[in-house]
Amino acid sequence: MRLAVAPRKSVEDNSYLLKICSHCERLSKKDLGVRIPRPLGNGPSRFIPEKEILKVSKVDTRTQSILEDAFAALGRLDNISVVMGFHPQYLESFLRTQHYLLQMDGPLSLHYRHYIGIMAAARHQCSYLVNLHVNDFLQVGGDPKWLNGLSDAPRKLQQLGELNKILAHRPWLLTKEHIECLLKAEEHSWSLAELIHAVVLLTHYHSLASFTFGCGITPDIHCEGGHTFRPPSLSQYCVCDIANGNGHANHHDDLLGDQDVCGEVEVLMERMKQLQECRDDEEADQEEMATRFEREKTESMLVATADEDDGVPSRDVSRHFEDPSYGYKDFSRRGEHVPTFRVQDYSWEDHGFSLVNRLYPDVGQMLDEKFQMAYNLTYNTMATHKDVDTSMLRRAIWNYIHCMFGIRYDDYDYGEINQLLDRSFKIYIKTMVCSPEKTTKRMYESFWRQFQHSEKVHVNLLLMEARMQAELLYALRAITRYMT
Repeated sequence: MRLAVAPRKSVEDNSYLLKICSHCERLSKKDLGVRIPRPLGNGPSRFIPEKEILKVSKVDTRTQSILEDAFAALGRLDNISVVMGFHPQYLESFLRTQHYLLQMDGPLSLHYRHYIGIMAAARHQCSYLVNLHVNDFLQVGGDPKWLNGLSDAPRKLQQLGELNKILAHRPWLLTKEHIECLLKAEEHSWSLAELIHAVVLLTHYHSLASFTFGCGITPDIHCEGGHTFRPPSLSQYCVCDIANGNGHANHHDDLLGDQDVCGEVEVLMERMKQLQECRDDEEADQEEMATRFEREKTESMLVATADEDDGVPSRDVSRHFEDPSYGYKDFSRRGEHVPTFRVQDYSWEDHGFSLVNRLYPDVGQMLDEKFQMAYNLTYNTMATHKDVDTSMLRRAIWNYIHCMFGIRYDDYDYGEINQLLDRSFKIYIKTMVCSPEKTTKRMYESFWRQFQHSEKVHVNLLLMEARMQAELLYALRAITRYMT
């Protein structure tokens, strides 16, 4: 089921198209014999109050315009875009890139693109994205038999399963031999251009699954799990109240109180100030910098995700990939050793960007703009404080994620990470990046409790893009080694 394309109206009007009162529902049934779906849940996110999300689209005209364009192009407004609307500059870049990957000219056919999206999202049990692309796959003429499971898809797509698995969970294990197997598979071979397109799609949807779970995104109304035809429960609230969340408590965890977190922001700002002063006074030598990186990488292994027990994915999702028991494992488990990936030897700016742009024109540029947008995005605020330089904090978050993947920047002092990122924040980061399906509302609420929801969404954009770039670096380095 899909929303029909509506006339171009304001996003505020469109967001309420399906949230009708009981009187209108009765009229529709009587006059048209139509069953009207009601959204399940309250708003686009389980973590963020709907009123805060809607407030952004009402106040910010740029956000409203971007969402209107997205609705007009797709005939729907997915909940991911609505939540990203907190940051319209980034949203514009994200939607432009995703539109190009899925709909514009490229090496892969349209139904292949959506099926690869399904495969990638399924690795993290992200039924939200799987259902979204099942619908799109069918709409562009995809064979319904492929949806029975990966074993019913073409052999060429089945062979992509190993790359999908390694990139999603342990990208440091990817080698040029994996690339060779795909490019020299006789009649099922991938071209280099097709493989680059597939790699970008896989990394895009692995990281987007992280954002989906990290922000508690709820199913869109036209997808499975996003609607019901049952009438609302009888109560003092009308259907409009219930549909719009007025009948339920839905707020940031204010019940925790401010006593325990009083001064959290000020402490963090003071640490940033002290670190800046230390930078100005003295600089560690390269040997000490390398030691601090190895120490931080080792400590990141000791940070447990929300639940170390490996869950069994549902059949509906797991049929789209092989080896469901395969997941994230820290570098050192069972004696495994992985050499540090030095960005000075292979970087996105100097190597990956040009490779993608050469084999898939314009995409390298779009990805670079998206990475830069997420990394540099700032409003110079922290909670209620204004005129704050947050560059040190943003860099610490980005580099910590890359550190978890073994990626090292020679010019960064990894001793700063422990000063700026507390344990609850590290647990959230590691879970969302490495095992996003285990992310919980309690984890979302446990870090940065004095910060705004928009700031936490900003963090999730950083985590998503840093993860995507880390996966891309390993994949593109393997492709480069194969080519040379």
